[in-house]
Amino acid sequence: MVLNGQVLYRISGNGVKAPSYVFATNRIVGLEFLDSVPNLLPTFAKCKTVIAEFALQDYEAIATLRTAALLPDSVLLDRYFTTEEYQSIDEAFRLAFEMGMDKLCRMKPSYLTALYRDDLLHKWLDYDSQRSMEAFFEALAAERNIPVRGLDEVGETMYILFDREPFHHQCKELVQIIEYPERETRIERNIADMYRYGRLTDISYALTSPDNNSTLSYSDYQVFAARNKEWVKRLRSYLVEGQCFITLDANYLGGEKGLLEQLRAAGYKVKAVNR
Repeated sequence: MVLNGQVLYRISGNGVKAPSYVFATNRIVGLEFLDSVPNLLPTFAKCKTVIAEFALQDYEAIATLRTAALLPDSVLLDRYFTTEEYQSIDEAFRLAFEMGMDKLCRMKPSYLTALYRDDLLHKWLDYDSQRSMEAFFEALAAERNIPVRGLDEVGETMYILFDREPFHHQCKELVQIIEYPERETRIERNIADMYRYGRLTDISYALTSPDNNSTLSYSDYQVFAARNKEWVKRLRSYLVEGQCFITLDANYLGGEKGLLEQLRAAGYKVKAVNR
């Protein structure tokens, strides 16, 4: 399949010394897809810095994130669910991970939701976090001694992952994903299909559609949109130097509030490679 560059974009203009590139990723689509994107690896080879949402190879930061996923000692998770809901959650995690809520009750609901979602995507859509596109490019950068920079600081990542939604809403989403797992896999499958054809704007429409009742919701997209504006500011110093390879989830890039349009609004020229 030839995509003519709809997932790989060149950034120039606005005072930059040399062009940089942004590549849209998708965690469900396998690494073999990369072979179908013209000039992708030669473009990567010309870059001097890799920029990601969060540097996956920063093991100290990852350890900090795991600690942040823990509830305060004063919070007892079972108090926020009915007896039936708590039993349902316990049964689901025992089936998925052979661990019940007796071992997982110290974790924040948002962490448990993400953990269960990843298991659903693994079983139903063959998702493998060790073979994701972001992990691939970071590993390739490490092989070639190319520095990897994260756009978010650790504290911001902790907030996005675990604390940006009110606690009662986190609990509601955990119950929702246990009761309606097909909602999660349906939206992820649809996004992956759009991604394969480079339809980044359609992905933004799917996320904000009233028909989307998954835990990846309209409110999440609003957070993406606000963060995109901040990311444009943070990218400035990297873009001025040029020769950056920016690898970000396609969910963040398309549509009027996506990062690509935010870069254009800031004065950069953003053009698909090999369109």
